[in-house]
Amino acid sequence: NPMGWFSGSSQPETLEPEGGYPTSRQDTRLPVAHIAAARWEPLYEGRMLVVTGLAATKGWSKVALVTEIPMPPGRIHGDENGVLRLRLVGNPPAAGSYEATHAANPASDTLTVALTIPTEALVDIREVVVTGGTNAVTLRR
Repeated sequence: NPMGWFSGSSQPETLEPEGGYPTSRQDTRLPVAHIAAARWEPLYEGRMLVVTGLAATKGWSKVALVTEIPMPPGRIHGDENGVLRLRLVGNPPAAGSYEATHAANPASDTLTVALTIPTEALVDIREVVVTGGTNAVTLRR
C-alpha cells in the first residue's frame, strides 16, 4: 500500500502466528488392545507390512501404524540397531455409544492396516516390532 510507505504501519512485521509455529503434532489416538497377527507381503519395490489387531470394543476408527519416534512421511527407517518400532493406534468410539458398550467380536471386528516400506528403507531394517495395548509382535527379515 503506497499510502503507508512513509507513515507508521499497523501491519505486523512477520507472518509468524502469535506463539510461533507448532513444533510437533501430537497424535492423540490410543493403542489398539491386541495385535493378532503381522506378516510381510512382497511388492515390486519393497514390502508391505500387514498388521491385524483387535480392539477392546466395537467402532474404532482411523486405525494406523505409526512410528514410535516421529518421522517425516515417506522417510521411515530403523533405529541404530536396525529395529523399526511401530504402534497400532486408532480412535475409540464415542463414550456412551452402542459401540463403546459392546465388546469387539474377533470373528467380525478385526482391524487390518498396512504400511508400505520401500526397498531403500528395508536395507537398514533387520526387524520390526509392532506394539499394541497389551502385546507386541516382532517380525524379522
